Amino acid sequence: MSTVSAERLARIFVEVADTMVDEFDLIEFLQMLADRTAGLLDGSTVGLMLADPKGRLRFMAASDETTGLLEVFQSQGSDGPCLDAFRTGEPVVNADLRVATPRWPRFAPVAASIGFRSVHAFPLRLRQEVIGSMGVFGTETGDIGGTDAQIVQALADVAAIGLLQHRTISRSEALTEQLQGALNSRIVIEQAKGAVAQAHEITIDAAFARLRAYARGNNRRLSDVAHLAVSDLGSLQGLAGF
Repeated sequence: MSTVSAERLARIFVEVADTMVDEFDLIEFLQMLADRTAGLLDGSTVGLMLADPKGRLRFMAASDETTGLLEVFQSQGSDGPCLDAFRTGEPVVNADLRVATPRWPRFAPVAASIGFRSVHAFPLRLRQEVIGSMGVFGTETGDIGGTDAQIVQALADVAAIGLLQHRTISRSEALTEQLQGALNSRIVIEQAKGAVAQAHEITIDAAFARLRAYARGNNRRLSDVAHLAVSDLGSLQGLAGF
């Protein structure tokens, strides 16, 4: 990340801070955050989880499918770096998964078995309030420097501030209600990814990219496009741009 220009970082921070747009889409916002962070860290993937109304971490977005599945696995268990970051409000940095089994006996062996060698986790926090966590996974054991860790944590903090601010301003729709709706949409999106992948004989990642591109190109919510793909994929395939 040390070679990233100040201008690019500034653009990313502005993008992450902008949660006050009309028709704010929580899942698309978190997907953007995962993609931008992964783009800053060469060779790393990123996953994001938010706490549900009962305080349990739930998977929301990832920069690729494998990381998403790993985050789902972590959210269903009792140990893992993102859980630690969420519970303590402090980042977990430069954890070597090859020797992390004593610390995370359930998570570490699974993460290592699918090719990850290092992990970092950053809480999404505002002062004492923690609403989720961001996991950064690498296929090599290289350290993330102090400055880079501070930048990633700052991105997570800005995202948390934006989400909490959006909850405050949008009085008619609390973040917990929006999160529940996003969780429901996430299920439909996963179904849509599978349907598109099967119909076009492409990978899950490519199917997701196609759904997002169509939603953006036609100024539609990702969740609405996913619902259409699940309920009537034939009509979606016949539309221009899909």
